[in-house]
Amino acid sequence: MRVAFVGKGGSGKTTLSALFSRHLARSGAPVLAIDGDINQHLAEALAAGGQPGPVSPPLAAHVRELKDYLRGTNPRIDSAAEMIKTTPPGRGSRHLRFLGDDEIHTRHVSHVVGVPLMTTGEFDESDLGVACYHSKLAGVELYLSHLLDGPGEYVVVDMTAGADAFASGLFTRFDVTFLVAEPTRKGVSVYRQYRDHARDFGIRLAVIGNKVTTEDDLLFLKQQTGDDLLTYLVQDQWVRTAEQGVPRGEPDPLNQHALALIRAAVDDTVRDWRTLHRHAVDFHLRNARTWANAATGVDLANQVDPDYVPGELPAAP
Repeated sequence: MRVAFVGKGGSGKTTLSALFSRHLARSGAPVLAIDGDINQHLAEALAAGGQPGPVSPPLAAHVRELKDYLRGTNPRIDSAAEMIKTTPPGRGSRHLRFLGDDEIHTRHVSHVVGVPLMTTGEFDESDLGVACYHSKLAGVELYLSHLLDGPGEYVVVDMTAGADAFASGLFTRFDVTFLVAEPTRKGVSVYRQYRDHARDFGIRLAVIGNKVTTEDDLLFLKQQTGDDLLTYLVQDQWVRTAEQGVPRGEPDPLNQHALALIRAAVDDTVRDWRTLHRHAVDFHLRNARTWANAATGVDLANQVDPDYVPGELPAAP
């Protein structure tokens, strides 16, 4: 299952991404965490007060190598230069197995307190004023498009803040999206934006209340988000001290229960390969028409392999 955590900046989505990833890892479940936020803090959050240690090279630093590997012998893609972030897989493409023994996972996966982690990469000086962060997310989008993850395997992605995630087709790459909302008007404003956009694409969206301290906080969230509210987390001193670098005590039992409910919601989700691939193709054709055909000099609509669906037809060995 592919899980995204989204929300307003400061809502706690990175903290929730880390808590859920650790919750899965401690249960023995195979999990991969991906930091897809412009502020690359997931490694620190996973370390829970300790030192995350060295992190493997970010995907954004090796996008060309990623394209060369994934295109394999696909006859519809002549070169990495003609492969854009939305290029869908087809016959001849190389698919990735979950945490497989391949050059992509070997290069880009590090381990933080027992949790495998991939990062997108930060802005550097060469990006300032000339690039948007969504160019950095090309690696994550290609990775997810070519990943054949199976039942009981979890990919947890900490996404960019706010409704900014809709600036690329990456938001359609997930089986379930959790929107983290504080019990404030600003906290639920992003929820409304996300809800309306997600509805147009059939995206499964659930709300997780965060930093709840009173019954009034919970009532507010229920009134604002209705049946989309799955569960909530209370203010937790353990989380605060962990973020200060000196965790003390134990996580709040209510929050542990909330994490169990989140996992149950994920486990109840059924993967729909055809819908995932249809969204990938639709966004590829949009990008081809609006800018990519002109940029590459070829008609990228020809990269779409008719009737091909990942998980149903064989790709390259």
